[in-house]
Amino acid sequence: MPINDTSKALLSHNGLNSQLLSSADSFDNKNQYNSYLSSSSYYQTSNAKITTATSKNYSSTTGYGLVNAAAAVAKAVGRNTFANVPNSGGNNWGADLVNAPEAWNNGYTGKGVVVAVIDTGVDYNHEDLKNNIWTNTKEIAGNGIDDDGNGYVDDVRGWNFVNNNNNTLDQNGHGTHVSGTIAGEKNSYGVTGIAYNAKIMPVKVLNESGSGSYNAIANGIYYAVNNGANVINLSLGGNFSNRTLQNAVEYANSKGVVVVMAAGNDGGSQPNYPARYANNTGIAVGAVDRNNNLANFSNRSGTNELAYVTAPGVDVYSTVPNNQYASYSGTSMATPHVAGVVALMLSANRSLTPTQVRQIITETAGNNTQAATASYQTDSINTSSIVKSAIALSSYQISTTNFSVDHHSVSEITSPAKLTNQTTATNSATNLQFHYYNDNIGIKSYNSTDEETPSDSPNNGNNGNLGKFLERLDQLQKQLEEYRRFLGFSNGKS
Repeated sequence: MPINDTSKALLSHNGLNSQLLSSADSFDNKNQYNSYLSSSSYYQTSNAKITTATSKNYSSTTGYGLVNAAAAVAKAVGRNTFANVPNSGGNNWGADLVNAPEAWNNGYTGKGVVVAVIDTGVDYNHEDLKNNIWTNTKEIAGNGIDDDGNGYVDDVRGWNFVNNNNNTLDQNGHGTHVSGTIAGEKNSYGVTGIAYNAKIMPVKVLNESGSGSYNAIANGIYYAVNNGANVINLSLGGNFSNRTLQNAVEYANSKGVVVVMAAGNDGGSQPNYPARYANNTGIAVGAVDRNNNLANFSNRSGTNELAYVTAPGVDVYSTVPNNQYASYSGTSMATPHVAGVVALMLSANRSLTPTQVRQIITETAGNNTQAATASYQTDSINTSSIVKSAIALSSYQISTTNFSVDHHSVSEITSPAKLTNQTTATNSATNLQFHYYNDNIGIKSYNSTDEETPSDSPNNGNNGNLGKFLERLDQLQKQLEEYRRFLGFSNGKS
């Protein structure tokens, strides 16, 4: 039976790495990627007109728009298009939105393609996944010997780079959910994956709380490439670039492996890393809802042109451990839709290079999530006055010159566990931790190591005078967002 929608999960019931919390209540005067509300303003005179930056159908908001499996696969085999077929309906609305059934109807189902899910692991015993799990046929299970000489002992179902062993089972749920979207079996129950005959290679680089290091992720990429993956799904990311990770992504590209990367859930003007590497390598993915509206949590494509497309990422139904199902939201959920489309393309034409895949994906995407121009009549709106109002109504004294507010970002869902204190420096070049992207829990967060009984300190999350200030600021920010939607600055999430 399906479990309840995890979007109703409470943050206090989910174990999170404290320095990875990213919420509307997070302050960091060193993070250059945060938005500075104290100095921002929106002003338009009457009958003004806004134009979204575009280049060859490229938008600074939605990139090249919604991925189109029918058009992409058709182009991969030298055809103009495929005939429309009836929608699958129900929980497979995401496949319908990206026109996957049209590709299926022409015999392209991902057969013969291996997609590495570099994530929290995979429940490879799940009834909807077990027949589509990659196995290392060169390895003899359980003999304690590295039979194929690849440096990993008994890696029959991938490798665990968190604990350095062959146990790739998912103790979180995230990687299993991603896998179902890619290759859930086409049967009479559950969910049908975009490439339902592809194979999933489990590569575990994130722990049960959904976090991991640059090195683990990079090693996971090398492992996937060197052991036969054709596509890599990276539903994870962080705020900072890292050469080790970038080298791994470029290595995959050089070996003919297509890397598909989540844009991130900060509601920012450009993707996080590694998705920002899509200026040269791989594909970045933003999230839309079932009406093809860009999710307000999704990072935008940015003015620097990337291979950025959108895909379903709001209330996506898929597999979770122990033969269950759940609906998650996030760019983590959008990314496997595109990885699945790439698998369909490669099952249709195995000679495609990563460059050709990027070109076809972007050329066939339909940029319909936001009009290029919009006209309206309005007065000025100045967010600096809103911030001043919040400060005036709060007894907590704080200078607007020494802090920043990450007002679009959301926290990440993880498996039930206590929040544990972490000491890893967040500015470390090699140990900066990455985490997966989805948007299923409230934005409120505490900095205490015990979410159940946070201390009543002005510096602790939503408590004390700072908490009162933040709550007021959050209310005003919601009002501002309504103005922005009215003026066409952003799309809301249904």
